[in-house]
Amino acid sequence: MVKSKTIVTLGSVLLALLAASGVILWRSNMLTSPQWPNRDNVQSQSVGAAITTPKPVLTKAPVFAYYYIWFDPTSWDRAKVDLPELGKYSSDDEKVLRQHVQWAKQAGIDGFIVGWKSTPKLDARLEKMLQIADEENFKILMIYQALDFQRNPLSISKIGSDMDEFATKYTNHSSLKVFPKPVMIWSGTWKFSAADIESVTKPRRNRLLILGTAKNIRDYRRVASSLDGNAYYWSSVNVNTNDNYESKLGDMADAVHQYKGLWIAPAAPGFDARLVGGTKSINRNDGQTLREQMRAANQANPDVIGLISWNEFSENTYIEPSQKYGHKYINLLKEIRSAPDLP
Repeated sequence: MVKSKTIVTLGSVLLALLAASGVILWRSNMLTSPQWPNRDNVQSQSVGAAITTPKPVLTKAPVFAYYYIWFDPTSWDRAKVDLPELGKYSSDDEKVLRQHVQWAKQAGIDGFIVGWKSTPKLDARLEKMLQIADEENFKILMIYQALDFQRNPLSISKIGSDMDEFATKYTNHSSLKVFPKPVMIWSGTWKFSAADIESVTKPRRNRLLILGTAKNIRDYRRVASSLDGNAYYWSSVNVNTNDNYESKLGDMADAVHQYKGLWIAPAAPGFDARLVGGTKSINRNDGQTLREQMRAANQANPDVIGLISWNEFSENTYIEPSQKYGHKYINLLKEIRSAPDLP
């Protein structure tokens, strides 16, 4: 009995010391997932001055696929070279959303990164997705679409208002409980001033973990003190010709972790945005592109791998079962995820 009390006392003292020093470790509540790594060596919640402590080493990070809820039946008539196996669906269709979640789970995907900004249509679709994810024990991170269709930034007041709405209306969903607070990635942070970003994030970081989307270290450091990490959406890299690809991911990881941030590293199966005004085309190489990018993302010491994407059909980064590829890419991802180590 005395020994038990001593252990409790020592534990209480240790917790007090940790609290006094401001050390708060990330703890995932997805530890029951077979894919979720041990998070004993993970990052602090607070973002402050750069530190020099060694970054953690993860053997296999969780995978979240970028997921879009924009689709109406007419969406599939523009800039598409392939169609979903489920046909020209609407993102209103709960059967489609549930099938997506179930397929993703079978492929070893831990969750979706759902694109959103507040409109009546998207709000209703988000609520459906969160409810289905709750029921399916599937996890959700969010990416706020802060640029309009012409890639111009939304107003700061709109962004702040939408984040308040999200924090008030949606955060009771169990599917959002991945890290200590729900994650909201701010897409397009490179188009906003550091002062504007701080004005939005400062009063809201007590309820949300808000990540940026910087494309390089300099831009991340410009805003790091106002954010809780960075998600790099790099879908168009050619791994066969870009000699700096892996080193850039590693350097980005170091920069984010030096600021105690959450780091989401990218991986994609291929890319072709020529039908929507782009010029690049990255061949899928019969799945080898996905293998290489998953390996590189995993080596970049991520807290999460952001798979680009589940259903971005206009840029041809999708892995959703389709008429052209069938289940090839979710089967390949399952193979990659079930291997002892990524290739």
